[in-house]
Amino acid sequence: MEVEVKLRLPNAVTHQRVSSILSPYHLKTHAQENIFFDGANSELSSKLAVLRLRFYDLDTQCIISLKAKPVISNGISRIEEDEEPIDPSIGRACVSEPWRLPLIDSSRIIRRVKEEYGIGEKGLVCLGGFRNVRAVYEWNGLKLELDETYYDFGMNYEIECESCDPEKAKDLLEEFLKSHAIEYSYSNASKFAIFRSGKLPK
Repeated sequence: MEVEVKLRLPNAVTHQRVSSILSPYHLKTHAQENIFFDGANSELSSKLAVLRLRFYDLDTQCIISLKAKPVISNGISRIEEDEEPIDPSIGRACVSEPWRLPLIDSSRIIRRVKEEYGIGEKGLVCLGGFRNVRAVYEWNGLKLELDETYYDFGMNYEIECESCDPEKAKDLLEEFLKSHAIEYSYSNASKFAIFRSGKLPK
């Protein structure tokens, strides 16, 4: 189970302010490309699941993830997640030709997709995706991720923090943002849900 604090920032100016304040704590920045897949007959989405390929930094790394049963409330997201690395060149081939994905017999996640979700002969279809620039910081004992997400229909800004004590992490983050008079709101949808809706949250 992945548990994260998710706070939405209203615009690029606010995102830049947070980035500047956190700059002494910066660890790294990743360019991510996220591509999603479902069964040809919606076998995954009908059970609140989705398969994702995430490419990092011009295909230096690729992670395949199975995410299921998302719940987000009061700025805290909980979702079942299983992930493993795959060869980026294989990942790219699967984006171009999704029928290749179920053929990756070495992947534990692909085996799960076939066995648990009953992906049939029609296999998987590509849903498309979006790009994200993620700056990572080590601040006050927390690992913060400042996201700048590029959709075809606009940009979204968010700060996330994975934690085993999300309420405490949320309190620290909110105190930090308020102390710098930074406007924010609780995220009420995942990046994937925003992508599928085709519009930015209000």
